[in-house]
Amino acid sequence: MRIIVDCRYVRFPRHDGISRFTAGIVDALLPLLSASESLELLVSDERQLAMLPEGLPWHRVSGPTSVREPVVALRVNRFAPDVVFSPMQTMGALGRRYPLVLTLHDLIYYAHPTPPRDLPWPVRLGWRLYHLAWWPQRLLLNRADAVVTVSETTRSLMLEHRLTRRDITVVPNAAGRPETVEPRILPTGIELVYMGSFMPYKGVETLVAALHLLPGARLHLLSRILPTDRALLESAAPRDALVVHDGVSDEEYAALLDRATALVSASRDEGFGIPLVEAMGRGTPVVVSDIPIFREIGGETALYATVGDAQAFAARIRELLEPGEWERRSAAAPVEAARFDWSRSAAVLLELLREQAEHGRSS
Repeated sequence: MRIIVDCRYVRFPRHDGISRFTAGIVDALLPLLSASESLELLVSDERQLAMLPEGLPWHRVSGPTSVREPVVALRVNRFAPDVVFSPMQTMGALGRRYPLVLTLHDLIYYAHPTPPRDLPWPVRLGWRLYHLAWWPQRLLLNRADAVVTVSETTRSLMLEHRLTRRDITVVPNAAGRPETVEPRILPTGIELVYMGSFMPYKGVETLVAALHLLPGARLHLLSRILPTDRALLESAAPRDALVVHDGVSDEEYAALLDRATALVSASRDEGFGIPLVEAMGRGTPVVVSDIPIFREIGGETALYATVGDAQAFAARIRELLEPGEWERRSAAAPVEAARFDWSRSAAVLLELLREQAEHGRSS
């Protein structure tokens, strides 16, 4: 069986969410393949290969935002795959002669239609128009033979809105974590870590407002930030309460988590929540908004605050500081995070790909 994975959404020199999902799945699939199975990569830029496992066969085609995307399958046909997996739902499918599995990560932009700011304006315009109705999403997903999503929360929403006639398989997102985590004690001070974008639905202003109720607390903003967003948040925060990193390496991120009181997120909506898994995997407690996906990930280990309520966030952080509470939640966090594992996710996906390849051969 020849599997082709669409890796054209891999970012370089640093992963974003979908890029990391792609790389994590590819890496975890490799040791699961039988002697009669192979995995090949589809890229649009050779620099993407540096972000993926070495030595795999690869094919270069046009980029996923190219005007040629609707007919990219005509090119992929030449590689004679038994099945193709894409970590997005937008891969072109006209004229394909192979089983196709597409992925829908979330439905965030139906509730929060502002597109990512780094996209060209024509793409931003198309993005807004696309999310005005459900039928374009149904059209995309129903072109596939099977559909994947990354959480039970998103699967439930897809079923609620009848987004596809295809079977939906949950292949959870995951994150790397240390093999062992030594018992930890409450760090000194109140050092809070936020990893994520500054899109309006992320609710970072709620976290900033909570700082006024937590004297001496500091909030570390780790991701790249636009000057306008930085100025707005700094003007709303107590003096010296914001630490703006404007991007960190993986090593810096791990070190900050290891010194943090908690990872925090006040997001109103998410498709998953990789930072929660990353933090919990290192024994760092999380204080997050009370939304279904965070309940799915954080279980009984996380502390939850009402969406948009700065007082509730401050109260949950103070609760974490009560004697023994931080240590209890820190000890439970790695066990909770271990539920999200690339090997298990890859095994679920591989079973699905085998089924689709077999169905393709028999049809």
